[in-house]
Amino acid sequence: MADIVEILRQEYPDVKGTALHYTNPLELLVATILSAQTTDERVNMVTKELFKKYRKAEDYANADLEELQNDIKSINFYRNKAKYIKKCCQILVEEYGGEVPDSMEELLKLPGVSRKTANVVLSNAFRKDEGIVVDTHVMRLSQRLGLTKEKDRDKIEQDLMKKFPKEKWFDLANLLIAHGRKICKARNPKCKECVLKNICPSYDEFTK
Repeated sequence: MADIVEILRQEYPDVKGTALHYTNPLELLVATILSAQTTDERVNMVTKELFKKYRKAEDYANADLEELQNDIKSINFYRNKAKYIKKCCQILVEEYGGEVPDSMEELLKLPGVSRKTANVVLSNAFRKDEGIVVDTHVMRLSQRLGLTKEKDRDKIEQDLMKKFPKEKWFDLANLLIAHGRKICKARNPKCKECVLKNICPSYDEFTK
């Protein structure tokens, strides 16, 4: 199974991590919360100004909720996300000295943080691989490549963790995401251009 990672690594040599822009763990946590059901490109557009205005957890924790909502209003579900970010940062200030915790257990206690969000933060900001980021691209490609038959994110993650060595987890997720965006799209995948076509069990299904 590691062959998939090596093949994709050669195809996408510049992919080093998440496409979200950030300079510290707090920025990545906020950006990842914002990214749910929103493109990374849109998030990066919004956070370019957001991160200038809100520099510390205290800034979000003390923010006027309506103003924070207005600052991210071009993001899908911005009202709920603003609530999550404000409450999340209040907890960071009250319980963690304003710092983002670096464990799965602690991150999952924060509002708006799923395993996917926690994995993005841990692997990119802290270089800790406690799991595999499973977003919509990873879900789709894992199923098409026959790596899992599951539809639940957490179960897909468990299947991938069993099939790939831990040192491959970080690259696996980021490379599958890159490949999903460019080639293995949800609609009209470009199967004939795919570097994995010779080992993909779904190739015939999409090229009939």
